[in-house]
Amino acid sequence: MVDLATPDRSASDAYLHVDRVWKAYGAAAEPVVRDASFALPQGQFMTLLGPSGSGKTTILMMVAGFEQPTKGQIFARGRDVSTLPPHQRGFGVVFQGYALFPHMSVQDNVEFALRMRRVDSPTRRRKALDMLDKVGLAAFAHRKPRELSGGQQQRVALARALAFEPDLLLLDEPLGALDKKMRETLQSEIKALQRKTGVSVLFVTHDQEEAMMMSDVIAVMENGRIAQIDTPEQIYNHPADRFVATFLGETNLLACEIVGADGDLVRVRMAGGMICCARPGHRSPGSASQATLSLRPEAVALLADHETADNVVEAEVLERVFLGQQVRYTLRAFGQTVVALGAPSRSQAGQGVRVRIGWSREAGELLGEAGAD
Repeated sequence: MVDLATPDRSASDAYLHVDRVWKAYGAAAEPVVRDASFALPQGQFMTLLGPSGSGKTTILMMVAGFEQPTKGQIFARGRDVSTLPPHQRGFGVVFQGYALFPHMSVQDNVEFALRMRRVDSPTRRRKALDMLDKVGLAAFAHRKPRELSGGQQQRVALARALAFEPDLLLLDEPLGALDKKMRETLQSEIKALQRKTGVSVLFVTHDQEEAMMMSDVIAVMENGRIAQIDTPEQIYNHPADRFVATFLGETNLLACEIVGADGDLVRVRMAGGMICCARPGHRSPGSASQATLSLRPEAVALLADHETADNVVEAEVLERVFLGQQVRYTLRAFGQTVVALGAPSRSQAGQGVRVRIGWSREAGELLGEAGAD
């Protein structure tokens, strides 16, 4: 598990530290960011992921310098930048609205940040054209923004933010206005560009697939707090709580009771009396015996007559939906609704058919108490 929650200002590979930061708009106002801490190493791509109103953009605005923390500090390379204005921090910033100057050419837009830093004209031109070449727009240098597509305008905004070679690039939902195909194309291009330049990236999105595809590390946010920080794989497979489990992908939340230990696993009793094993997850020792089992749909298999699994139970098919490469089954088992995903060739069972489903001992992960928020 990646431990980025507690900043270590002496870490040689860490560029940005957000240290116990709070933000409230007024002395009596409810905080919109609560005690947020994380460290971003040099060259890493980190995403703040959460629903609208979770505080992710507010954190990015405080890092950029457009908002000031109510409490806490922000460090860049060990230097406290909490009160510095944006232009003194040297960070590249790209917003969802591209903020290109409509009267300027593409090249002039990219040169703008360099001009503000008093870079000489030949160097400005060389760096701008080099960056436009990296984003595949060198041939469009003399066009106006209105002559470009939305995806091309986004590339210009990225080129402008990277032209002065910042150590940190801040991206606030930069792909939100694009269609799905263009989003997917730019996701790959942004990640490739980040690897090529070595710039650290702090990325804000509410799109779970986008975060999983692009990030080295994800910080999942809920109601102003960071609920969990880890790699995409660790967060998906080992969610800290019910919110994280349901926000990052689909999962089955099944009520159960802890009845004992089985090596590194926990034995639980499902409704109806079935005993199965699960990973203990993030539950603290001595916590209540009533719990919730998180079981990802792709971990649940519809079994043929000759097949078995570590945990097997009979179920009734409530719905079968063909999704192309997968079939989504909604089932009724041990008095609860269970969703399973499988290949179309696995089963043709339709509504009302009785089937057997199974999953491995390590597939389930215990979360908090049943019924907890």
